[in-house]
Order: sequence, then structure tokens, then C-alpha cells
Amino acid sequence: MLQRAYGIARSLVMYYGVPGKHRRAKRLYGEFLGPDDLAFDIGAHVGGRIRVWRHLGARVVAVEPQPDCLSVLRLFYGRDEDVTIVPGAAGAKPGHAELALSTATPTVSSMSPDWIKSVTTDSSFAHVRWDQTLEIEVTTLDDLIAAHGVPAFCKIDVEGYEADVLAGLTHPVPALSFEYVPSAHDATLEALRHVERLGSSAGGYVYNYSPIETMKFASPRWLDAATLERRLDRIRPRGRSGDIYARLRN
Repeated sequence: MLQRAYGIARSLVMYYGVPGKHRRAKRLYGEFLGPDDLAFDIGAHVGGRIRVWRHLGARVVAVEPQPDCLSVLRLFYGRDEDVTIVPGAAGAKPGHAELALSTATPTVSSMSPDWIKSVTTDSSFAHVRWDQTLEIEVTTLDDLIAAHGVPAFCKIDVEGYEADVLAGLTHPVPALSFEYVPSAHDATLEALRHVERLGSSAGGYVYNYSPIETMKFASPRWLDAATLERRLDRIRPRGRSGDIYARLRN
């Protein structure tokens, strides 16, 4: 119980307690979302992005598998009629999957054994333990779209399972983001390939990236996929994770 309480408290401080972060996040996400737009939060955790998006006037579908995080989401947003909370995860196809839980560091709970194996070589993950497993229900982005509509923006932060989530999407969305972790570089590139394939039928995507939780774009201009790959390869030795953003050229 103490570990669970510590893990959730740590997440709440990280996503709600950093001065200036909310203001920066509103500025960043304001490029993608406005009043009455729809946003998908895949891997909603404790809802830090939901707070920002609701302040922009967007409606939110939040997908989250971890029971403790779901409790926080229901406490904070359960009475908001413009927030739909979906227990479970998104993946390549509907069904069930196993989630490896990290009680003390719930931000890195993952459905990807390969990702867990990759990041354990990173010294910043040396203290992390995945100490529980949980069977969860899995839906797809296509099914979420069928139920709720096409999102103006879709955030995917699922600790190495991003490519699987994107495999469950068959049509491009206007804009999206997914996490990158330098020690799991191959998983990042696989996700990027999925996004490139999705965008090929709609004029293609352009990209930017933001180091972890800075809520600022690292590049002053949007990049093509090849340029982004070179940037990510160059920053790999620094070991700093973050988010990749993609938006359709048109």
C-alpha cells in the first residue's frame, strides 16, 4: 500500500505540481486543439493532459489500464460529461493482454516485454521494478473512432507499445504524438514507420519533438521523417526521452 501511494503521489506531483508546466502545455496543445475538438489520451495515467485539453475546451476520450490511475481519473474527471474514461488499453486488435505493473513508478508500467528488456540497460531505469502483472482488456484506435469520432489529436504514451497501438489505426488522424525513449530506439522507429504509412494516403506527416515534459518543441521548424530520424540518432547518447509530434502536411 505504501508503494502504491508513493507511486501515485509521485505521478501527481510530476503532472500537476510543476510551476509553469500547465501554461506551456496549453500553448503547445493549442496548436492542435480548440473548443469542442475531440482528443484521445491513450495511456492517460493520472490525467495531466486531460486537464490541459479541457482548459482548451476540447472533449476527451481517456484510455488507461492501471487501477490506481483509473481511480484518480474518476475522482478528478468522472463527473465531467465531456471526458469519457475507458478502462483498458489500445492495441493492434481487440482482446486481452498482460500489463507489467511497476508499483513504485507507475509511469513505466508496460505491455511490451521487449521494451522493458531494452530500458533495463539504461541507468535511469536501474531502480525500476515491474513487480505485478495484470490482465487487461484491449481495444483499437479504429474501434474508439467508431464509437466516439475522429480525434483532432491523439496522444499515445504507452511505454514501448506505441507501434502496437498504431497498428490498430487504419486511417490517418490530423495530428498525434507518441513517446520516444533513446534506450528503446528500435521501438521508436517502428512507431514512426507506422505513422509514415498512415500519412501516405493523405499527403504525409511532418514532425517535431519535445524533450520529456518540457512542453516545448525542440525544433523551430517541422521536419520530415528522415530528418527526424537523424535528430533522434544524434540525441541518443544523451539518453533523454520525450514525445514526437506529427501533423498532416495539409
